[in-house]
Amino acid sequence: MKTLKEVKIGKTAVVKKLHGEGAVKRRIMDMGITKGATILVRKVAPLGDPIELRVRGYELSIRKDDAGMVEVE
Repeated sequence: MKTLKEVKIGKTAVVKKLHGEGAVKRRIMDMGITKGATILVRKVAPLGDPIELRVRGYELSIRKDDAGMVEVE
């Protein structure tokens, strides 16, 4: 299982599954990170947190903990 936080800068990935429960999972889905979405990892902050992504045509920053709940391929 590969997660979103393991994707290298400049690479794209497709969401396969979301882990987590309740409000956390809902928040991730509300940001546009849903099954089948293509995500480009644009930047990672100097200390590794947060990660800047391009999802569905807009820029998004997500915490590394949340990115670890997104299974990608």
